[in-house]
Amino acid sequence: MNKTVHILKKPLTMTLIAIFFGFLVAGIILAAVGYPPVQSLGVLLNGVFSSPKHMSNVIIKSTPLILTGIGVAFAFKTGLFNIGAEGQFIMGCVAATVVGIVCDFPPVIQIPLVLGAGVAAGALYGGIAGFLKAKFGIHEVLTSIMLNWIALYFSNYVCGLERFHKPDTIGTYAINRSGYTMILGNYKATEGGKAALMQNDFLKNTLLKTDVNAGFLIAIILAVLVSFLLYKTAKGFELRAVGANRFAAEFTGINVNRNILHSMLISGAICGLAAALYITGNSPHGIATLAAFENTGFNGLAVCLIAASSPVGCIFAGLLFGGLIYGGQTLQYEVGAPSEIINIVIGIIVFFVALTHIIPPLVERLSKGGKKHD
Repeated sequence: MNKTVHILKKPLTMTLIAIFFGFLVAGIILAAVGYPPVQSLGVLLNGVFSSPKHMSNVIIKSTPLILTGIGVAFAFKTGLFNIGAEGQFIMGCVAATVVGIVCDFPPVIQIPLVLGAGVAAGALYGGIAGFLKAKFGIHEVLTSIMLNWIALYFSNYVCGLERFHKPDTIGTYAINRSGYTMILGNYKATEGGKAALMQNDFLKNTLLKTDVNAGFLIAIILAVLVSFLLYKTAKGFELRAVGANRFAAEFTGINVNRNILHSMLISGAICGLAAALYITGNSPHGIATLAAFENTGFNGLAVCLIAASSPVGCIFAGLLFGGLIYGGQTLQYEVGAPSEIINIVIGIIVFFVALTHIIPPLVERLSKGGKKHD
C-alpha cells in the first residue's frame, strides 16, 4: 500500500494520469458529437507516427514549444509567472527577421548574429517586466500581458515598413540565406543535393521534404544547461531561493531584486532564442502580419505546466504538444472532426495537471484512513 501511494504521488505518475484522462474525455466528446472515438484517436496517432516525414514535422513543430516551455519553466522555478513568453517570442522573431534581412555575412557570422538578435530582443523584453517587478513591485503578469499586445502591434508595424515588406504579401522578405539553420539547407537547394537525397526514402522524407533544422538539438542541449544552472550552481541556488521564499532569501543576504531581474532576462532570452531558431529554420523565414496571437508562447506555458516546470521534462511535454497539434490536422482531413478538438484535449490535459496538486494530499489522507481502519 505504501509503495502504491509513493508511486501515485510522483509528478510523472500524476502527469501520465492527466494525459490519459485528457484523451479519455476527448474520446467521450468525439463520441457525443458523432465521431468514432477509437478510430479518431487512431488517426491522430497515425498522423504522427506513420512516416518519417510526419515524425520530422512533429519535431519541427515541437521545437519552439520546448524552448518557450523551458523559458517559462525557468521563471517558474524562481517564483515568477512569465505569461509574457508570447510577446518575447514575437519580439525575438522581429529582431531576427530585421537583422537577417539587413545583414548578409557568411554563415559563420550571420547565424550567430541573427540568433543573438533574437536572444537580445527576448531578454530585453522579459527584462522590462523583471525591472518593473523588482523596482516598483508591479506584478509581472500585468506587465507581461500588456507587453504581449505591444509586441503584436509592433510586429505588424515592422511588417508594413517599405524596407521589409514583401510586395503583394502580408509578410516581410525572407532573411538572407546565409542565416538559415536547416540541416543540409544549402546542399538540398542544389540539383545535385536533391538528386542524392531523392535516392534514399528516409532522407527524402526527413530532410528534403521538411524544414528539419538544428533547433531541436539546441533545445535538448539548452534543457540540460538550464537544469545544470538551476541545480548545480550558486546562481541557480540564489534564484530558486528567491522563488521559494523571497523574504528568507533576503534575510540570508541574497539580493532579491537583482535575481528577479536576472530571472526574467534569462527567461526572455530563451524565448527569444526560440523565435530566432524559428525564423532561421522554418519557411518562410520571416514574419507576417498578425491578426491574433499565434500562441507559441502561451502553448509554451502549458508545456511548462505539464512538465511540472522541469526543463528536461519540457522536451517530452513539447513533443506531446507538437504531436497533438500536427496530428490534429490529419484528424480534421481524414475524419472530418474539427481541429478545435485538439485544443480541447490540450485544455483538459492542463486542467488535470492542475488537479495533480490536489491528488497527492488526497492519496495521503486516504492511506492514513486505511491504516486507522486496519
